[in-house]
Amino acid sequence: MINIETVTANGISMDYFQFGNGPKTCVIIPGLSIQSVMDAADSISDGYDILSKDFTVYVLDRRKNLPNTYTIYEMAKDTVYAIKELGLKNIYLFGASQGGMIAMTIAVKHPALVKKLVLGSTSSHVTPAQLEALNKWIALAENGDREGLYLNFGEMLYPPQVYEQNKEYFINASRYVTDEDLRRFIILASGTKGFHITEVLKAITCPVLAIGVYEDKVLDSDATMELAEQMDWNKNFNLYMYIGFGHAAFDTAPDYRKRIYDFFMKD
Repeated sequence: MINIETVTANGISMDYFQFGNGPKTCVIIPGLSIQSVMDAADSISDGYDILSKDFTVYVLDRRKNLPNTYTIYEMAKDTVYAIKELGLKNIYLFGASQGGMIAMTIAVKHPALVKKLVLGSTSSHVTPAQLEALNKWIALAENGDREGLYLNFGEMLYPPQVYEQNKEYFINASRYVTDEDLRRFIILASGTKGFHITEVLKAITCPVLAIGVYEDKVLDSDATMELAEQMDWNKNFNLYMYIGFGHAAFDTAPDYRKRIYDFFMKD
């Protein structure tokens, strides 16, 4: 069983867990979730077992005691505090969805910290169209509609067949969502609004792999394609687009983790 630990730095505390015992350091920043991914530590470590031999992997949550407003830039700043407090350097960084926004912000502001970067189903700026799903989730959370939130979240993230297969799971999971879970979700989801880092992407100097999905119903495939256009100057930029796996391809595509591993291990 994976132990959940807490790191405290610069006045903030953040939960995390680690697995693997390799000489390289990998940091994973998950996307927005209704409940903390710390509850899924064992399944995440099993899913990313391919990294365990060559990497020591750290999965970081968002900070505890969230302020009433909390932007992506602030999430990135606090994550860097935690990374440095843990003594991590030359990190192989993977961020998914909102976690990808945090990850690219870290790579922009702290290029010496990041050795390689993988961005999954994410965007360098959030458009009004991309806010549609987010605004609906916020409204459901504000209304206390736990089941509606979980069902819409699942429907938007996963392909139809995966959603239907897991519909009962989403309904059951919604029964355990607390008022504090909803409060945190609203703050974190709202923090995505106004994110725009496109103009400074050239500050990212490390090799980058962007992984997108053509049927992304949350951010749209254009978000990943625009990343490719914006970073085509980087000779070490790589792009891969999935078909048929939904926004959460990082959970559904069977070769996703191997794709990350191969990119990280490539000279």
